Amino acid sequence: MGEWTQGDVLTNGIRMHYYRTGDGSLPPLVLCHGATDSGLCWTPVARALEGEYDIIMIDARNHGLSESPQGPSAPQEQSEDLAGLIRALGLERPTVMGHSMGGGATLQLAANHPDLVGRVILEDAAPVEFNPARLAPENRARMFDWMRNLKGKTREEVMAMGRQQSPTWSEEELGPWADSKLQVNVDAMSRYTPVSEPWRDLFARVRCPMLLIIADNDKGSMARPELAAEAARLFPNVRVAHVPGAGHNVRRENYDGFMAAVRAFLAEG
Repeated sequence: MGEWTQGDVLTNGIRMHYYRTGDGSLPPLVLCHGATDSGLCWTPVARALEGEYDIIMIDARNHGLSESPQGPSAPQEQSEDLAGLIRALGLERPTVMGHSMGGGATLQLAANHPDLVGRVILEDAAPVEFNPARLAPENRARMFDWMRNLKGKTREEVMAMGRQQSPTWSEEELGPWADSKLQVNVDAMSRYTPVSEPWRDLFARVRCPMLLIIADNDKGSMARPELAAEAARLFPNVRVAHVPGAGHNVRRENYDGFMAAVRAFLAEG
């Protein structure tokens, strides 16, 4: 395959960095990472699909090489960042896939800008009923203490930590994961809140086909199977794929199952 390129766009008042596998001659696929990750955390997925898609991996605000603006960083703001990127790059109704935080932004984008999106894939991002405990001061403090602690480590030390905490992840995952932890702007992320509209309201406004990739709740998956079944029942554009043996990081914990679900959905056209 050809060499990947990278660049920046001005969108929604910020400079957003991105990586790209193609030249615009293939169907566009935008990949949106989760909190504390970065665009290159999609590397294994991009390597697998770059022969069929023009893949754009974004660094969300406060992450990677993108800017960290003052002000809020909720799904609404991040979805407008994505809308501006799609327009700036001239992408024609791309498929947009998002994990966790990136999935929240992707869902908000598809709900608010149905004309911009051709298909949506959400990796353990929805449907989720918001839990106020996630915003409890002690929980947020624990998360930010963990993030700040990583800043004092070397890349190799962060990789070793990831290897110990997630022994089933492939080695290809660990380098980009470690880099993203050293790049993330912790102070700016303290302004991030996952609060958005109720998922049913958002789903009702999405017009394109949408795949919900869910995994096992006892392994850390957030999306509930009963809510996913409800979504498929209420909204005819929704498909659900359960990937067993994985938790929140579905693609990292069952790569083959994740890719099979993605490829099957993309093949629907």
